[in-house]
Amino acid sequence: MSLQKTATVVSSIVAFTLMIIKFTIWIISGSIAVLSSAIDSLLDMFVSIFNYIAVHNSEKNPDKKFNYGRWKIEAMASLFEWIIITLSWLYIIYESINKIINNESVSYVGITVIVMIISVIFTWGLVYFLWIVAKKTDNLVIKSDSLHYKTDLYTNVGILAWLAIIHFTWFYLVDSLIWLWIGIYIIYSASELVRKWFLLLLDISLSNDEVNKIKEIINSEKMVKSYHELRTRKSWNIKFVQVHLVFNHDIKLIDAHRVSDHVEHKIAKLDDKYERKVLVHMDPYDDDLWY
Repeated sequence: MSLQKTATVVSSIVAFTLMIIKFTIWIISGSIAVLSSAIDSLLDMFVSIFNYIAVHNSEKNPDKKFNYGRWKIEAMASLFEWIIITLSWLYIIYESINKIINNESVSYVGITVIVMIISVIFTWGLVYFLWIVAKKTDNLVIKSDSLHYKTDLYTNVGILAWLAIIHFTWFYLVDSLIWLWIGIYIIYSASELVRKWFLLLLDISLSNDEVNKIKEIINSEKMVKSYHELRTRKSWNIKFVQVHLVFNHDIKLIDAHRVSDHVEHKIAKLDDKYERKVLVHMDPYDDDLWY
């Protein structure tokens, strides 16, 4: 099992454990904070399972049906995650407003605090583990999962602070008011994940800095007169580069091929974190000028 697959399995187990604990305490206490956290853990579990499926399929080798692989499944997983997060927090916002209207209180604050401390410890460990995996693999699904659980960590720490306020001031309304604000903020923040993955689905080019490095490599080759049709994109942990190199029309094919191979090799070595697929087309003239 790959490291990124292992990460999704660990995420699922942690989310399931926290879900059971939180739902149990919510039944006892009636806290919106604990309910929202319990629902979040439930959704986290399903999202992690879905991420496992996405990672498993995206790692499959290209075949006759999918010549370029299935890497964009990860973008679909991110979109699914955004939908789940948005729907869940819309429900939390609804519950918060309902609790404000009915002026409901929170009981068993002490037990709730203990549960949230356990949640913070579990979530911190998971975030740290996912961060290590994301750093080693540079897998975008794991990065998204890490950011999502990091949000959970901050949220759980916030819950502890708000429960402390309730415990010492008996201002129960803070439980609903804070979660109303957090729900809106989380939905807004989750939209950034969708924007990032939509750009990948649309084959956004590599950064300007990286494209400039590729241009420098091409320009350093004296036998290359010019170039055109330089196109780049990123999918999963693979970066694609294609370009047309223009040579003198009387150059030997073996010499042009040697220079092209050299360009491909240098571009592929720009960053060891990513696999690069470089396609160089050799031209005896500039296509734009010819036509």
